[in-house]
Amino acid sequence: MTDIKLASQTKIIDITETREYGKYLYRCLAGPFRRYKKRVEYLKRTIRKGFHKKLLIFNGQIVGQIEYAPTEAAYYPIIGDNVMVMNCIWVLRKAKGHSFGKQLLEDMIKSEKDTAGFATIALQNHWSPWFKKWQMEKLGFKPLSVIDVVHKTKHKEQVFSIYLMWMPTSKRAKPPTWNQQELLEGTTFCTAHPLYHPQTYEQQRILSRVNV
Repeated sequence: MTDIKLASQTKIIDITETREYGKYLYRCLAGPFRRYKKRVEYLKRTIRKGFHKKLLIFNGQIVGQIEYAPTEAAYYPIIGDNVMVMNCIWVLRKAKGHSFGKQLLEDMIKSEKDTAGFATIALQNHWSPWFKKWQMEKLGFKPLSVIDVVHKTKHKEQVFSIYLMWMPTSKRAKPPTWNQQELLEGTTFCTAHPLYHPQTYEQQRILSRVNV
C-alpha cells in the first residue's frame, strides 16, 4: 500500500475533545467495557489539567491509541518542568507494519509543540508484550534511570527492570526525575497496564525492589 493511500485511510481523533468514541476513554482497544471507579476519578481530575487520549482509525477501524498528560496528571510519578508524560501507546497486532505507533507519537509531539520534552516508562524482562524497552527506543526515547523489581502476585521469581525514558524536544530541556518508591505502588488507572494494582490487593505496594 502506498504512503498516499495509507494516509488517506488514516485519521487520529482526540476523544477528550469530542463525544465520538467516548467509551474508549474508559477502556483499551480490546477487552470488555466497564467504567471502573479509579479510571472515572482519574479522568475527572486530569482532563482539565491537560490529559489527552487519541485513537488512530484506519479504514474505519480503531487500531491504535495514545494517552499523555503533564507530569501532575500522569499515571507515573515522573517529575519535570514543562514535561509531558506518555501514559500509554498501543497498536493492535493486526495493524503492525504501517508505522502507526510513530504516527501517534508524532501527532502528540505536534500537538504539544511548546513542551520541553516527553517522558515515559519502559520494561525489560517483563512477561507483558507492552512497554518493551526496545519499542520505546525505536520510537526515539532514551533511558535515564532504571529500577529492578519483582511483582508480588505474578511471576514472583522473575526480576524485571523499569526504565525512566526521555525524549527532549528542546535543547534547553532539563531531564526529568522520578519517585521510585511511589512507582512500587503500581498504577490503578488502567486494568490492562502491566503494572496494574488491583483494588483487591490491599498492600500499598505491588512491586518490591531488588538489588541485582
